[in-house]
Amino acid sequence: MRFATCPAPLEHASVVGRARALRTALIVTAIGLLASCVTVNVYFPAAAAQKAADKIINAVTGSAGNGSAQPASPQKTSAAPPPTAINSLHTRHDSLLSLLAGRMVTALVPVAQAAGQVDLDISTPQIRAIIADMHQRFAHLKPYFRAGVIGITSEGIIAVRDQSSVPLMQRARLAQLVAQQNRDLSQLYAQIADANGHPEWVGNIRSTFANRWIAHAKENGWYYRDSSGSWVKG
Repeated sequence: MRFATCPAPLEHASVVGRARALRTALIVTAIGLLASCVTVNVYFPAAAAQKAADKIINAVTGSAGNGSAQPASPQKTSAAPPPTAINSLHTRHDSLLSLLAGRMVTALVPVAQAAGQVDLDISTPQIRAIIADMHQRFAHLKPYFRAGVIGITSEGIIAVRDQSSVPLMQRARLAQLVAQQNRDLSQLYAQIADANGHPEWVGNIRSTFANRWIAHAKENGWYYRDSSGSWVKG
């Protein structure tokens, strides 16, 4: 007499196959979430940089603040939802993997959201010292800005526009003031990038400050030099 047998090896292979597929999916999900967080963390915070630039420019020039900068709302990073419940054929090992993945998602989501709300640190002793020096020097440079002798460039520094209108005895002093201010401006941009742990941001920071300096020049009737090299009166 023959008895029918159940294809146990086939069912076992099916369960093992599903377990392997689940592990692969969880690993891919974890890697994707980690990559997402890294992308957010290295993203240059343009809105925060604008806000920092306006604060520093107002401190250097002694302005009360023009309020023209309207930083955009911080970008929020959407997180992938936790894995859905698996069916009863999956093993306890699979359930543990699912639980671990869910906890990983919960841990990573706050990191991504916090990174989207990053704010630039402009309060280090080095940055404060540079701002103080530039503020004192600006008192001597301001009359030259008003007279149109000097102006702001698209590189975020100062340039002499009309030296001929400056008495011969004052030209050397003016050149010294401009050189010192430009040195501090370049150091400021580098210090902000370093203070926030991203030296590679220095170009973005310089560009942001240049735009805000030009906006300040326009509001005060100063000259500024655009990207084509032409001087324009604000």
